[in-house]
Amino acid sequence: MPSPRKEVPADIHYRVEPSDLHAHIFRVTLTIARPAAQQEVALPVWIPGSYLVREFSKNLQGLEARQGKQPVKLTQCDKHRWQADCDTRKPLVLSYAVCAYDTSVRTAWLDASRGFFNGTSLCLRVEGQEKRKHTLDIASTTATAGWSVATGLSPLKTDKKGFGLYAAATYDELVDCPVEMGSFWIGRFTACGVPHRFVVAGAAPSFDGKRLLEDTRKICETAIRFWHGDGDKPPFKNYLFMLNAVGDGYGGLEHRNSTALICGRRDLPRSGEARPQEGYTTLLGLISHEYFHTWNVKRLRPSEFAEYDYTRENYTAMLWFFEGFTSYYDDLLLRRAGLIDDAAYLKLITKTVNQVLQTPGRAVQTVAQASFDAWVKYYRQDENTPNATVSYYTKGSLVALCLDLALRREGRTTLDDVMRALWQRSAGGPMSEADLRTVLKDLAGRALDEELDHWVHSTAELPLAELLAAQGVALKDEKPQLAQQLGLRVAENHSVHIKTVLRGSAAERAGMNAGDEWLGVEVQGQGWRITKLDDVSFYTGSHTSLEALVARDGRLLRLPVQLPGLPPDTTSTKGRRHTGTSLAAADTVSLGISDAAALKRWLG
Repeated sequence: MPSPRKEVPADIHYRVEPSDLHAHIFRVTLTIARPAAQQEVALPVWIPGSYLVREFSKNLQGLEARQGKQPVKLTQCDKHRWQADCDTRKPLVLSYAVCAYDTSVRTAWLDASRGFFNGTSLCLRVEGQEKRKHTLDIASTTATAGWSVATGLSPLKTDKKGFGLYAAATYDELVDCPVEMGSFWIGRFTACGVPHRFVVAGAAPSFDGKRLLEDTRKICETAIRFWHGDGDKPPFKNYLFMLNAVGDGYGGLEHRNSTALICGRRDLPRSGEARPQEGYTTLLGLISHEYFHTWNVKRLRPSEFAEYDYTRENYTAMLWFFEGFTSYYDDLLLRRAGLIDDAAYLKLITKTVNQVLQTPGRAVQTVAQASFDAWVKYYRQDENTPNATVSYYTKGSLVALCLDLALRREGRTTLDDVMRALWQRSAGGPMSEADLRTVLKDLAGRALDEELDHWVHSTAELPLAELLAAQGVALKDEKPQLAQQLGLRVAENHSVHIKTVLRGSAAERAGMNAGDEWLGVEVQGQGWRITKLDDVSFYTGSHTSLEALVARDGRLLRLPVQLPGLPPDTTSTKGRRHTGTSLAAADTVSLGISDAAALKRWLG
């Protein structure tokens, strides 16, 4: 933890107390030293980095105001905003409770073993005074006597456990530094001269903290050198990773000098384990992703995010760049850090390519439109989402891949150079797509407007096969799994629950619906119970037609299913090198090394 600074008075002061652990209640007291005559306060409706209006005010209760011993009248203006009619000569004190029952990284949580909160969930914004100095006092109670506190905020006066007073220059800084509380594991390392902390809550006794620290250090050093070489320091004096290990979960949210992460407990590295689990590689990719965001979206950010508006949606059509390009680099930096080999890296790319190929919505919506619609589509997914939209994470990462490979093929520059030039051009601040196009033209010696228009602003297929081939990677056709052949996304738990029916698929033609429970199949007059999708292949064998017995709304239905036969030359084409310039709608592919020397020039 950084050294405490000298305590100074603040215009805006919060006191947060974990009041009732079993009721999940934080008690908050907000003191406004110099209120306006009709002072407005408001709780944000969203948190930067997660593009959905989440209505945090639904968890706020019992709001009261006073000046000295006198109560102050509060008028609720709308769903998240209140106005106090007060004396400007006296401090205004507001008190309220927040119910914290969301275990995700986006909101707040409190129980008898752990507390966590983002300021956007607990801290009312004092309108008109957002740029003034803010302080946060994190109070300890008898119930939290064995707990510690971790946060990226600057300490002013704290005890050895981290409870006490912290400072923020503005409201933006205050709510961009989440707080972790509890009996967590803590480790420390230095990356390129910068102190880093890593706290883990909920780890099993088998957890190998030493390995996690060493691997994370490699990621951090690789990222810092990516942006700054061996010269400039990163734009933070210290950094904090906060990881909550749970039975089953995954996610992260980036902040200015910290990140909040969640992972499955079994994905943590284990003591004595010679070869890490695949889940651990996924966790390292998440760590790499959120750390890369420290530059790409927290500082180098869309021009629309120059000033956050916490009262409403903040639209941008550039999440394909800020999330997609970060998704490209998260795994690439794992490879550069030596944490995965070439084969593992190509396997990760293969997964992304197939995710996009198996999304019919990529022919409906451009990745720029997907960015703009994140507020109503990506974060509000339903059974039709894959048919109507495309992920700006996955397709955005493939746009980055195509751009990098196209630049490398021409030999004048790379996407690495472009990212660093954008950082310099924007002074680590807001940027637009026009800035990207300008930098590309400057470094590549020609405009790449046609490529960006094609890859970002149209639904045309990406020229992955052609570009990968130039870097020593062969893209091969593979036989799709049964779920892809049928056009289904399912959940398997004692039976097959249909989650999504893809547009134009065999399942759609058969009349299957999202929400159906697929109970059994009938083949040549014989009926069979199924509990997982693989059972269908087992019972049908070489037959391509069957009757599906499904349950829908309490009724049992028989649906005729025609399994899509593989092309006549399937045997000879499985694993065949893809020779086209773009990918066809029905492709399932794999990537293999065709020229090790060319691949080495790309991956280093």
